Amino acid sequence: MTATKFGILAGAVLALVWIVLGFWAFVFVLVAMAIGAVIGRIVDGRIDVRALVGAFQGKRSSS
Repeated sequence: MTATKFGILAGAVLALVWIVLGFWAFVFVLVAMAIGAVIGRIVDGRIDVRALVGAFQGKRSSS
C-alpha cells in the first residue's frame, strides 16, 4: 500500500469517526493513530529511541 492510499484510508476513517461518534471521539482516534505510527516506526527501526531520549535529556548528538 502506498503512502497516498494509506493517507486516504486514514482520512476516511477519521471522517467517519467524526460524523458517527463526534468531535472528541475523532480527537481520541487521531491521537491513537499518531501513537501507533510512532510505535510502528520504532519497531521498524526508523526512530532511534536512545537518540530521542538523549535529545530530551539535553545531550547533543552530531550523528
